[in-house]
Amino acid sequence: MVDSQYFLPNDIGISALDCTEAFRLLSPREKLYAHYLSRSAWYGGLAVLLQTSPESASIFVLLQRLFRKQPAAQLESMATAAGLSPEEYQAFLVYAAGLYANMGNYKSFGDTKFIPNLPKEKLKALVWQSQAFQDSPSEMEALWDSCSTLLFSLEDQQKQLGLGDKGVTTYFSGNCCLEDAELAQKFLDSKNLSAYNTRLFKNKSEEGKASYEVRLASAVQKGESAMSFLKSYDCVFMVSRGDYAYLMKKVSENLEKAKEHAANENQKRMLEEYAQSFTFGSIEAHKEGSRFWIKDKGPIVESYIGFIESYRDPFGSRGEFEGFVAVVNKAMSERFAKLVSSAEVLLPELPWPKDFEKDRFLLPDFTSLDVLTFAGSGIPAGINIPNYDDIRQSEGFKNVSLGNVLAVAYATQKDKLTFLDEEDKSDLFQFLQWSLSGPSFEVQVGLHELLGHGSGKLFVQDEKGTFNFEQDNVRNPETGEQITTWYKGNETWDSKFSTISCSYEECRAECVGLYLCLNKHVLSIFGHEDEDANEVVYINWLNMVRAGLLGLEFFTPESKSWRQAHMQARFVILRVLLEAGEGLVTLKESTGKDGRPDALITLDRSKVHTVGKAAIERFLCKLQVIKSTADVEGGRALYEGYSAVSDTGSHNFLRLRETVLLRKEARKMFVQANTRVKGHVELVEYEGSAAGLIRSFTERFADDAEEVEAHLLELNKRDAPFKALLRPRHATALPMPASD
Repeated sequence: MVDSQYFLPNDIGISALDCTEAFRLLSPREKLYAHYLSRSAWYGGLAVLLQTSPESASIFVLLQRLFRKQPAAQLESMATAAGLSPEEYQAFLVYAAGLYANMGNYKSFGDTKFIPNLPKEKLKALVWQSQAFQDSPSEMEALWDSCSTLLFSLEDQQKQLGLGDKGVTTYFSGNCCLEDAELAQKFLDSKNLSAYNTRLFKNKSEEGKASYEVRLASAVQKGESAMSFLKSYDCVFMVSRGDYAYLMKKVSENLEKAKEHAANENQKRMLEEYAQSFTFGSIEAHKEGSRFWIKDKGPIVESYIGFIESYRDPFGSRGEFEGFVAVVNKAMSERFAKLVSSAEVLLPELPWPKDFEKDRFLLPDFTSLDVLTFAGSGIPAGINIPNYDDIRQSEGFKNVSLGNVLAVAYATQKDKLTFLDEEDKSDLFQFLQWSLSGPSFEVQVGLHELLGHGSGKLFVQDEKGTFNFEQDNVRNPETGEQITTWYKGNETWDSKFSTISCSYEECRAECVGLYLCLNKHVLSIFGHEDEDANEVVYINWLNMVRAGLLGLEFFTPESKSWRQAHMQARFVILRVLLEAGEGLVTLKESTGKDGRPDALITLDRSKVHTVGKAAIERFLCKLQVIKSTADVEGGRALYEGYSAVSDTGSHNFLRLRETVLLRKEARKMFVQANTRVKGHVELVEYEGSAAGLIRSFTERFADDAEEVEAHLLELNKRDAPFKALLRPRHATALPMPASD
């Protein structure tokens, strides 16, 4: 039998993101601006298929062709004729919806593969019965043959994303391992190139030397050769342009159209630089666009686009494409503005010396948004961007909280609040119902994004030898000794801490949220006083320790690796609070009313402000000191130690993991609207169901579906087979722009 974690359940939650009122209030010009930004995001989001797995793009095209010819309701009769039961057909619809929602056949939250919950021969019979097959039998058969084996395969290496023998990745060719990734990072650093918009392909040795191709995502494909020889390691690196070329061209074209409807000069310059970035593969141009984006304060239509988050790169340096377009929720944004204005008062409350904090806190925008479009592998609750360290440290950043996402993502049923006693379950359920219609759930999100990701200084010695801190005077508060390590030249947080950087930083931000939510001034900003405030604190901490237990779902024992940065972070926090002792947190295994293994986690609310605060204070200071000083060795020892999952010690976490898997709830999926221009911009919405999600995607590319699908297959063909040694696709590119 196949483990149920590799199926999406037929009753999985699927909800429509409501943005009707927000869109209605936009002016005609703002609607056109939002429309073309959305088109740009959706085209770019297709690159995620190519960033996820070798088969994802082909599966996507197969589904598009099936459902473009016959909507879900019509295809059902074909399913019946092919011998599928109603449950099996629903399982197929859920699988298709999952492929679209995750932009690939691996879960965006957890990086686990999912397959259709029906026999392979029955799905093949359905494809053969379909109108798409009747119209183009040879093409559909070839498409099926190209992806059907991997579509259903659950070989050990294919069960999760990872590098080398730990899983599947398309950020690297199949013959790459961790040592290749480390070597490539040294090369990129030496050339002052960012890894964000790259992939790495290792070719057959030439004259005994390893040969690597670094591909930049760009519309432009041709140019001068730019071969570099890394003498210290006896290998050759070649940098080429043209990855996802067709998609990057579509992204740039729609950005240029959006520019015609921009509200101000900052937006125009921002879009110009973004288009330059996607045309030529220049991260420097994207950084310049991000600078204009930061300067665009309080826009009605907010957006960001590019190769942003590095969670799914096994090495932690390459960004997955995402693009969002959203409309400001003014009422909620006012509360965040108050938090921003209090930031300079709250930052000194954090438990590290002032030398470890930025010299000047650049007040950012912090807005609550209703999402119109979020293209990529998943939709977060909040974002703190840009991720470029040099810009964040000296020029600023923006924070956004996605209000209509929060309203859907955290709605749940009381009986699905596992591992809590009945009193805590009732309290948390009531809190969730209340918070989804008010500001209370925004406390942790706001603190996490603004003062978590927005705080802390990196100690840097630049290429000229200049330090941004007083090297002779700054002391390590943990040891009292002089600082001996720091970032040098082009080194960044991601490049130094690589595989642990994402989760470590999420853990630091979560700890800031827990620590500062104890501050009465913070709670009053969000309208919480007295008993109301105490309840918010308790539920916030309870939610975190429960999330730490739930995080075990995302640990893979076979490879001893974590598949989700945030959930690893929450497990680490649970370990820290358990270690604090004194009855602050208790975790016990039990037997449920159904006779199956269960667990109970409790938090002593009377000790949160004492034992809990002291534990988080100590741990948070350690996290920041290690990050500031680029102490990679110390950081790995600390973080990997708390991340360890074993069957020894006071808690058998490996056995608890099995219990968590037994009682897990599938993550919700979102149905997003489309926009189309028919004299004016129309908002097209869909029902919150698998069929609605499928329809939203088939109509998303209705005008050029065949062209898009053909190019996706061609791009996929150039990369295939990822699990074998790849030959260079196009090895002549690159007059590197001076800005790079």
